[in-house]
Amino acid sequence: MSAKDIQRPTAALRRKAVRIDRALEAYYGVPDRRRLDPLSELVLTILSQNTSDINSGRAFERLRARFPTWEAVRDAPLEAIIEAIRPAGLAAQKAPRIQRILQRISAERGALSLDFLADWPLEAAKAWLRRLDGVGPKTAAIVLLFSLNRPAFPVDTHVHRVGTRLGLIPEGMSAEAAHDWMEALVPPERYRPFHLLLIRHGREICKAPRPRCEVCPVRRMCAYYRWRSRPLNPAGSGGRRSRPAGV
Repeated sequence: MSAKDIQRPTAALRRKAVRIDRALEAYYGVPDRRRLDPLSELVLTILSQNTSDINSGRAFERLRARFPTWEAVRDAPLEAIIEAIRPAGLAAQKAPRIQRILQRISAERGALSLDFLADWPLEAAKAWLRRLDGVGPKTAAIVLLFSLNRPAFPVDTHVHRVGTRLGLIPEGMSAEAAHDWMEALVPPERYRPFHLLLIRHGREICKAPRPRCEVCPVRRMCAYYRWRSRPLNPAGSGGRRSRPAGV
């Protein structure tokens, strides 16, 4: 399902998102995240794919310690890049991807910088980033939001899972389609903090296999919690609840 296949978020759903946002911030506090230049953010995000923040951060620091400029990374022997980023996992896939991206930026822009995207129309900036090898809507949105302060809402696995369980993201909507949906649902000034709050909630309480609903600060607003709390269906229906899609 794509965002174009269904109506835009209702006013009631937008109000619900505001209430959840406020409740999560009251529970976790104001979220913070270090700011990197956009090219560094792009490389770090690629390193973070399919691994933990600890591992990707260690790989990023090793890469920068060994190659202090992006030009040095671009021109280094591939095996040296693989060795430097090994803590991130899948190094044999990520290293050539990073080098291809650096080479393409150099060829197209003449310099290793993504600062020019700050002045581009938002949709053009998203499209340009997504032309790079391995860059999807989530990675593009992360670079734009966190490094360039552009109004893009990244949807990773945590945001997609938590948003679907809460009923903020429609059942069956893909993570890719949910980017446009969340941008229509959430006020732009809250993209950054709400994204971070949903991620933290997904890691600490609304976990993938066993959500800790009993301690969840937003359970009273959660579609998944309402489903989980309903009594079993009467005899004749197999004694099971009808589980909603996506949860």
